[in-house]
Amino acid sequence: MDVAYSPTFLKMLKKLPVSLQKQAIKKIETFQDTSNHQSLRVHKLSGELDEQYSFSINYKMRIVFVYLPTKPRSAYLTAIGDHDVYDV
Repeated sequence: MDVAYSPTFLKMLKKLPVSLQKQAIKKIETFQDTSNHQSLRVHKLSGELDEQYSFSINYKMRIVFVYLPTKPRSAYLTAIGDHDVYDV
């Protein structure tokens, strides 16, 4: 799967501690292999974020993304953070 990053996502990622940045990068690499999506707990969001999805970095941190309808097998990462990231 191809992955693109929003400027907001990149800013949020840079603000995280280095150890968490490394964890996130490793999970993104895992996410790129769609057979691993179950282990990452990829799920569709609801409410105001009903067109978006998320997956887990660890018990607390999540990455929010959208699948790109114009480019099959592609995702656009939009946000990273704890559960407050859903309040965007």
